[in-house]
Amino acid sequence: MISQQRLFNSFLKQNFSPQERSPQAWIVIFGFILLTVACYFAGAAAMLRLIYPVAALLVAIFLYLRHPILYIGFTWWIWFLTPLATRLVDYRVGWDATRQMLIAPYLVVFVTIGTFFRHLPAAYRQGGLPFLLAFAGVFYGFLVGLVYNSPIPVARGLLDWLSPVIFAFHLYTNWRDYPSYRQNFQRVFLWCVLITGAYGIFQFVVAPEWDKYWLIESKQFRSSGNPVPFGMRVWSTMHSIGPFGAVMQAGLLLLFTSSGSLIFPASAVGYLSFLLTQARTNWGGWLLGIIMIMGSVKARIQMRLITIILVMAMCVVPLLTIEPISKVVATRLETFSNLQEDGSFKDRSGSYDKNLSLALANVLGNGLGNIWKVNEKTGQIEVVVIDSGILDMFFTLGWFGAIPYMGGLILMILSVSKYGEARFDSFVSAARAIGISSCTQLLIGSGMLSVAGMILWGFLAMAMAAHKYYQHEKITGKRV
Repeated sequence: MISQQRLFNSFLKQNFSPQERSPQAWIVIFGFILLTVACYFAGAAAMLRLIYPVAALLVAIFLYLRHPILYIGFTWWIWFLTPLATRLVDYRVGWDATRQMLIAPYLVVFVTIGTFFRHLPAAYRQGGLPFLLAFAGVFYGFLVGLVYNSPIPVARGLLDWLSPVIFAFHLYTNWRDYPSYRQNFQRVFLWCVLITGAYGIFQFVVAPEWDKYWLIESKQFRSSGNPVPFGMRVWSTMHSIGPFGAVMQAGLLLLFTSSGSLIFPASAVGYLSFLLTQARTNWGGWLLGIIMIMGSVKARIQMRLITIILVMAMCVVPLLTIEPISKVVATRLETFSNLQEDGSFKDRSGSYDKNLSLALANVLGNGLGNIWKVNEKTGQIEVVVIDSGILDMFFTLGWFGAIPYMGGLILMILSVSKYGEARFDSFVSAARAIGISSCTQLLIGSGMLSVAGMILWGFLAMAMAAHKYYQHEKITGKRV
C-alpha cells in the first residue's frame, strides 16, 4: 500500500504542477470516473442520466472550493467527454430525446456564479466591464424570456448563454495565478487533441455502433454523413461537428505554445481528424489564427513556429494520401473554389436574406428559450438551429440585450488587440488569436454558446488575465 502511494505521488510530481498534486482531489476525480464506469457495466446505465450530472456537480463544487486549478481541467474534460458518455448510455438503454446527461457541463461551469457575485461589487474597477455588459445583456434576455417563453426552455437558454461569460470572468478574476492557469490550459488541450483526435480517426474508419445509433436517432444525415465506415464526418467525443471543430481549432493553435514528446503525435491525429470534420468554417478560423500568431510574436518565435509547422506537415501530409481519406478531404477543399453552388453556403445566405431584417426589427427580442420549441407530436423540447450568432443575438436578446452583449465582446477584442505581451508570451498570442478567430465565426454560427462559447470567452479572458498579471509584475518589480 505504501509503495502504491509513493508511485501515485511520483506520478503526480512528474506530470502536474504543485497546485495540481493533491492526492485527495485526484481520488475524488477517479471516484467519479469509477462510479460512472461501475453504473454503466453493472446494469444501472439508465440511472447515469441522473447520477452523472449530480456527481459531476458535486465534484466540481469540491474542486472549485479546494483545488481551483484542477477545477478548470475537470470542467474542460466534462465538456469534451460528456457527449460520448451520453451516446454510450443511449446505445445501451435507448434513446433519450431530452438529452438529460448533456446538462452536466453547464452545471459544472455554473459553479463559477459564486465568483461572479463575490467579485461583482469591484468588477468594474478591476477591469471586468466586458463581462458586466455581457451579463446585463443575457439577464435582459432572461427577463424577456420569462414573459414570452416556458420556464424550462428559459432555464436551458440561461445555462447556454451565461455559462461562458461567468467562466471567463472566473478566469480573469484569478489573474494572479495566470502561470498555473496557462500551464493547465496547455496540458488539457494537448491531451484533448491527442485523445479526441485519435478517437475521431477511429470513428471515421470503424463507425462505432453507438455513434451510428446517435446519427440515426438524431436524424443528422444531411450534416453529419452516413452511419457507415468512411461515410461520417468526424465529431469525435463531442456532441456534433461544430463543437468538435471549435475545440480542435483552439487545441491545434495552442499546440504551438507547448513543448514535449507528445506534440507531434497529437498533431498528427489532431490535424487528420480536424480535416475529416470537413468543417470549412473552423479550417478558416485556424488559418486566421495562424496568421495572427505569426504576425504578433518575435522573429525567434516565428522561426520556431515555422519549423513546427513544417514538421507537422511532414507528419500529416502522408496520411492524407491514403484512400478514402484523400478523396473526402480533397472533395471538401474543392468547394472553396465554387462556394456559390455550395448547398451550405446557399442555406446560410438564404437565412441572412430572409431573417436579417426580421432580427433587426425585433427591438425587444424573443427572450432566452426562444429557440427551444415543444414538438407537438412527441412532446419533447427541440432546438431550432439558427446558422448565425449575430441573428441569434438579435432574435433572442433584441436591441436592448444584444447591444451590451456585443459591446462586451467588442471591448474585449479591442483591449486584447493592444496587448504587447504577445511579443514574448506565445500563449497570449495564441489565446488572442483563438478568441478573435472564434468571434469572426459568429457570422455563420452561434459560436458564443456551448463549448464554442467557452473557448471564445475563455481564451479572451486568459489574454486579459495575462496582461493584468504582467502589468502587476512590471509595477511591483516582482512576480505575484
